Amino acid sequence: MTGETLIKAWIALILLSIGSALLSLWQIPQEWKFVAGATILTLAWLKARVILLRYLGLAEAPFWARGFGISLALFCLLLLGLYLVPVIF
Repeated sequence: MTGETLIKAWIALILLSIGSALLSLWQIPQEWKFVAGATILTLAWLKARVILLRYLGLAEAPFWARGFGISLALFCLLLLGLYLVPVIF
Protein backbone atom coordinates (compact mmCIF):
# COMPACT_ATOMS: atom_id res chain seq x y z
CA MET A 1 0.00 0.00 0.00
CA THR A 2 1.49 3.27 -1.09
CA GLY A 3 0.96 6.79 0.12
CA GLU A 4 -0.67 7.62 -3.21
CA THR A 5 -3.30 4.91 -2.64
CA LEU A 6 -4.12 6.33 0.77
CA ILE A 7 -4.36 9.87 -0.59
CA LYS A 8 -6.75 8.70 -3.34
CA ALA A 9 -8.82 6.87 -0.71
CA TRP A 10 -8.88 9.97 1.49
CA ILE A 11 -10.02 12.13 -1.45
CA ALA A 12 -12.75 9.60 -2.27
CA LEU A 13 -13.93 9.67 1.36
CA ILE A 14 -14.01 13.47 1.37
CA LEU A 15 -16.00 13.60 -1.89
CA LEU A 16 -18.48 10.96 -0.71
CA SER A 17 -18.90 12.81 2.60
CA ILE A 18 -19.50 16.11 0.82
CA GLY A 19 -22.03 14.42 -1.44
CA SER A 20 -24.01 12.94 1.44
CA ALA A 21 -23.86 16.21 3.39
CA LEU A 22 -25.11 18.25 0.44
CA LEU A 23 -27.87 15.75 -0.24
CA SER A 24 -29.01 15.84 3.37
CA LEU A 25 -29.14 19.66 3.33
CA TRP A 26 -31.00 19.88 0.02
CA GLN A 27 -34.71 20.75 0.27
CA ILE A 28 -36.29 17.67 -1.28
CA PRO A 29 -40.05 17.28 -1.81
CA GLN A 30 -41.70 14.90 0.66
CA GLU A 31 -42.48 12.24 -1.96
CA TRP A 32 -38.77 11.97 -2.86
CA LYS A 33 -37.36 11.79 0.68
CA PHE A 34 -37.03 8.00 0.53
CA VAL A 35 -34.84 8.28 -2.60
CA ALA A 36 -32.58 10.77 -0.84
CA GLY A 37 -32.31 8.51 2.20
CA ALA A 38 -31.48 5.50 0.04
CA THR A 39 -28.85 7.54 -1.81
CA ILE A 40 -27.24 8.67 1.46
CA LEU A 41 -27.16 5.04 2.63
CA THR A 42 -25.53 4.04 -0.66
CA LEU A 43 -22.87 6.73 -0.23
CA ALA A 44 -22.22 5.44 3.31
CA TRP A 45 -21.84 1.92 1.90
CA LEU A 46 -19.31 3.19 -0.64
CA LYS A 47 -17.37 4.97 2.12
CA ALA A 48 -17.27 1.76 4.16
CA ARG A 49 -15.92 -0.13 1.13
CA VAL A 50 -13.16 2.45 0.64
CA ILE A 51 -12.18 2.13 4.28
CA LEU A 52 -12.18 -1.68 4.18
CA LEU A 53 -10.35 -2.05 0.89
CA ARG A 54 -7.83 0.78 1.09
CA TYR A 55 -7.20 1.70 4.72
CA LEU A 56 -7.46 -1.83 6.11
CA GLY A 57 -5.66 -3.29 3.11
CA LEU A 58 -8.28 -5.86 2.14
CA ALA A 59 -7.64 -5.10 -1.54
CA GLU A 60 -4.60 -7.40 -1.22
CA ALA A 61 -6.72 -10.21 0.30
CA PRO A 62 -9.53 -10.92 -2.20
CA PHE A 63 -11.08 -13.73 -0.15
CA TRP A 64 -11.49 -11.55 2.93
CA ALA A 65 -12.52 -8.55 0.86
CA ARG A 66 -15.30 -10.58 -0.74
CA GLY A 67 -16.48 -11.86 2.65
CA PHE A 68 -16.54 -8.41 4.21
CA GLY A 69 -18.11 -6.95 1.06
CA ILE A 70 -20.96 -9.48 1.08
CA SER A 71 -21.66 -9.01 4.79
CA LEU A 72 -21.53 -5.22 4.44
CA ALA A 73 -23.88 -5.33 1.44
CA LEU A 74 -26.35 -7.55 3.31
CA PHE A 75 -26.25 -5.24 6.31
CA CYS A 76 -26.88 -2.19 4.10
CA LEU A 77 -29.76 -3.99 2.36
CA LEU A 78 -31.25 -4.74 5.78
CA LEU A 79 -30.93 -1.07 6.74
CA LEU A 80 -32.46 -0.01 3.43
CA GLY A 81 -35.36 -2.41 3.97
CA LEU A 82 -35.96 -1.06 7.47
CA TYR A 83 -35.81 2.47 6.11
CA LEU A 84 -38.33 1.74 3.35
CA VAL A 85 -40.86 -0.13 5.55
CA PRO A 86 -42.83 3.04 6.44
CA VAL A 87 -42.92 4.01 2.77
CA ILE A 88 -44.30 0.66 1.65
CA PHE A 89 -46.88 0.22 4.43
